[in-house]
Amino acid sequence: MISDRLARELEAAGLRWDPAPGDRFRIKAEELSEDVFILSHMVIEARTYDTGTVLNFNGTTEWALDNVDQDDALWLPREDQLREYLGGTFRGLERADGEYVVTTAGPDGADVTYRAVDVEDAYAAALLELVERAVSA
Repeated sequence: MISDRLARELEAAGLRWDPAPGDRFRIKAEELSEDVFILSHMVIEARTYDTGTVLNFNGTTEWALDNVDQDDALWLPREDQLREYLGGTFRGLERADGEYVVTTAGPDGADVTYRAVDVEDAYAAALLELVERAVSA
């Protein structure tokens, strides 16, 4: 799973989240920051209103938790989502020396590699650079 640090950096860089079933997230409140939640039509669903998107907890009895504003949730993108965001810049994924290595096309067309122990973090590092380049362009 992607590290919270990289998830926060992607959010700060401007990566947009449109909540959908299967998405993982944490609640930014300290007392719930260690729990990972998954959007689902049955348990947690995204409801969009004029005032913004709310993550609605249906029938949750473990906590007195009815809903959370999307801004109060930290999206934890999955490997497939991160790879999809890389789009045509993605060149490959391999395993080397106990790490995952993601290769993308850099701004000049040359290959750039990103390494991490967790595959999601390798993808996230590549995507973070891509988002930062797009924002600064």
